Amino acid sequence: MEFTHQSLLPFVGMSHEFVGAQHDTNISFFLVIAEPGGGPRLHRHKYDEVVYVISGRAHWTVNGQEREAKAGDVFVVKAGEPHKFVSSGADPVRQIDIHLNATFEQELLE
Repeated sequence: MEFTHQSLLPFVGMSHEFVGAQHDTNISFFLVIAEPGGGPRLHRHKYDEVVYVISGRAHWTVNGQEREAKAGDVFVVKAGEPHKFVSSGADPVRQIDIHLNATFEQELLE
């Protein structure tokens, strides 16, 4: 068994990053804390991504479809679907972005 704590994960941009390849597993995830107005540019991955919104709100665009996300929502973004989000509430959006891959690989589209 391996154990770590969020405080030991590198914080890059707006997220703590768990890179599966560094822990001998085939998933990676971001622990996102995006301040209002923050979020990634439009991008896509060659693998699926599952997002769970813990708190806050975000405006998501996935494959041209738009949706508001709130605590408790789960998004499944399929491989190849262009997507992005913007933290849209008064407080930061907190979410877990699970990448079904041992590393983060993305293609920026904007």
